[in-house]
Amino acid sequence: MAVQALALLREVSRLEAPLEELRALHSVLQTVPLSELREQAAELRLGPLFSLLNENHRTQTNEICDVSFREQTTLCVSILERLLQAMEPVHVARNLGADLQRGLTHPDDSVKILTLSQVGKIVENSDAVTEILNNAELLKQIVYCIGGDNLSVAKAAIKSLSRISLTQAGLEALFESNLLDDLKRVMKTNDIVRYRVYELIVEISSVSPESLTYCTTSGLVTQLLRELTGEDVLVRATCIEMVTSLAYTHHGRQYLAQEGVIDQISNIIVGADSDPFSSFYLPGFVKFFGNLAIMDSPQQICERYPIFVEKVFEMTESQDPTMIGVAVDTIGILGSNVEGKQVLQKTGTRFERLLMKIGYQAKNASTELKIRCLDAISSIFYISPEQQTDDLLRMTESWFSSLSRDPLELFRGISNQPFPELHCAALKVFTAIANQPWAQKLMFNSPGFVEYVMDRSVEHDKASKDAKYELVKALANSKTIAEIFGNPNYLRLRTYLSEGPYYVKPISTTAVEGAE
Repeated sequence: MAVQALALLREVSRLEAPLEELRALHSVLQTVPLSELREQAAELRLGPLFSLLNENHRTQTNEICDVSFREQTTLCVSILERLLQAMEPVHVARNLGADLQRGLTHPDDSVKILTLSQVGKIVENSDAVTEILNNAELLKQIVYCIGGDNLSVAKAAIKSLSRISLTQAGLEALFESNLLDDLKRVMKTNDIVRYRVYELIVEISSVSPESLTYCTTSGLVTQLLRELTGEDVLVRATCIEMVTSLAYTHHGRQYLAQEGVIDQISNIIVGADSDPFSSFYLPGFVKFFGNLAIMDSPQQICERYPIFVEKVFEMTESQDPTMIGVAVDTIGILGSNVEGKQVLQKTGTRFERLLMKIGYQAKNASTELKIRCLDAISSIFYISPEQQTDDLLRMTESWFSSLSRDPLELFRGISNQPFPELHCAALKVFTAIANQPWAQKLMFNSPGFVEYVMDRSVEHDKASKDAKYELVKALANSKTIAEIFGNPNYLRLRTYLSEGPYYVKPISTTAVEGAE
């Protein structure tokens, strides 16, 4: 079959309008294994296919594109996608560079995406990437692809440039040449494109301190931060997401602190009460501090920026579900480690009242907010066995009782609702507390709860079966479960565990004499 494909490829190269031959080649390639094509890679001549694309391009700029030209382009792209899979990135970079460059200026987005996918493979190959770095015009066209209308094309261009920048040579090519001017020129296209360039800059900055230095020297990081703290509330809301991404890295957080950006964000939160448009950016700013706290030290962040904790508590009182959701998510992040739990504990009865609100929302809010509440509760209440102390266990037991009059029954009721996402989220709460002795006693003393755990008929989909299995595993692996649940129930848990999450009990049948 590979021989037939080669023959058709040669036939295509000899004809001016080889539509029938392209259709035949496309059909044949669907049946040829990639391994066979790789064996024939040296014989593959792709120049004619690229020429057909360029010919279509030239024709389309002079007259209305008809159906045959569109089909020809579609067939060429599909055929090239298949054949290029059989070729080594180094070969493509060295022999098809000019074709790739022309592909990036093609008016058909499918051709640009094909070209950028090849560039993506090349830049991931250490032997081939040099060919790209030495092709200034190709790099320029990749930069200009960021400014196009098609998001897929822009994303592919950003990914390629980000990958190129992983090397010293790539950083120099992007930031110490005319490419930087091209990048700044592209930024002026419109707001959307400017944010795309910021996204690229943040991706590059996040790689290493050296990469961040290149980006800050370019002036683009400074421009992003200026927009973050500017007066346009919608721009703030967009920029804070990118700055939060930068803060995921240690060197990024250091830079933001040194430049006073974290203090500026805190001050903007302080002034949010007098800003009627603060609801646009406040959720993102609060999320920023939540992530900052968990990546550094919850205690230090909350002590240095008390407005953060204050604003989270305020947001839980809001009538806006968006604000409540962000506050709940942030509490979940903050309470996900022991230090964060201790910070929350220091707020005393105020946090207990907040837990009561979360419990109320878990029962009465929209499905989406219920799930976010349940996820936050799971995060707040989980303590790994090696971190458990008597004080922490007393604390989580006290917190649990603040959620509602009968929290265990509350979550059990939620888990019985006919929504798999809610069912799994409620099971996740049980799993979070399953290794804590006080919770095991509650479960054992709750009528029918042990049977509920053992009952496989309750779960009908894979996600629910997996969630129940995680609960059983957490119980069965606890050192205190045999004493609290009793040996017979402990053995049932071990049996459930050994049978796996998808076990189905065989149905026995009895033969009756004389039955047909």
